[in-house]
Amino acid sequence: MNTSTTVNGATASITVRGDIDFDTLPPLRAAADALPAHVTHLLWDLHHTLFMDVAGLHLLFAPALPGRPDRRITVTGLRPQPLRLLRLAAETNPAAFPLDRLLCDVRTPL
Repeated sequence: MNTSTTVNGATASITVRGDIDFDTLPPLRAAADALPAHVTHLLWDLHHTLFMDVAGLHLLFAPALPGRPDRRITVTGLRPQPLRLLRLAAETNPAAFPLDRLLCDVRTPL
């Protein structure tokens, strides 16, 4: 797994190339935590992520960092398996996994 980060004004995009699991979760969190404080929108680009386990839920729905409560997180490029996992989580517990705020380019009904 590798990542690339782009910051454009108040928006940052982190592109993930590879699977998201508990082995890759710490470096992904570190990449997000290292963003400048002025970044208010984080876009996870998952076009190159074929598999995501429950670690992806921890990454995408983690509580806000102290001092950064207003950072909006969205995701783009969801492949079938990660999208299926997110839909299952939202079905099971919609309050904990609010997909309407996370998904920026999936228009199919949940």
